[in-house]
Amino acid sequence: MLRFMPVGDSQTIGSAGEHTWRYRMWQHLRETYGGPFALVGPRETLFDKATGAPTSYEYADPDFPRAHLAGWGEGWLQMAPLIGEAVRSCRANVLLVSLGLIDLGFYTNADQTAENVRGFVATARAANPKVRMVVLPVIPNVRAETDPAFAAEVARFNELLAKAVADLDEPRSPLLLASPPPSYDINFDTYDGTHPNESGEHKIAEAFADAMYQAWDVGEPYEAD
Repeated sequence: MLRFMPVGDSQTIGSAGEHTWRYRMWQHLRETYGGPFALVGPRETLFDKATGAPTSYEYADPDFPRAHLAGWGEGWLQMAPLIGEAVRSCRANVLLVSLGLIDLGFYTNADQTAENVRGFVATARAANPKVRMVVLPVIPNVRAETDPAFAAEVARFNELLAKAVADLDEPRSPLLLASPPPSYDINFDTYDGTHPNESGEHKIAEAFADAMYQAWDVGEPYEAD
């Protein structure tokens, strides 16, 4: 059975009242993947903006496996030390990873973030030597439109991420770089220039789903409802 663990920051955990791209992915797999699967992870909640804490269960549709490893304000820096225990305890064998924006915005530069990617991969593999990983490059947000230095860090990190994926990919533990959604537009696919709205959720799920279909023949090409 494939046990998918979504790993990410605020774009992945989502906030109260949202579906999240995790829900869109679950819907897609339920409709297109012919075998048993589960969404797994040590966390289940959404971020509650009213309290400033990840304590909400107010999903737009709560009737799905809500497990994940995602956190508002958490990036590669925070997730690298956590991923080993999460993979072990949840028996994850496919990681769907969307991280990096918060790192570059607040914690680390592109080179430091890329080193944390390599540490994350090594720790995940120590927990499960056959774990598969799909990694989404950073999608530039509204800050990148007005801050050239930040935009340059995002672009450099995405280059370093592609190199890390190429260097670390191996047959028993495939590491796959998803393609950023080509039509993703922060003016139409987010509600604030960073966090996905309904169309953005579909496009992020599509990026992961299409990468797995093309590389591993998992499911089918993504079609939004």
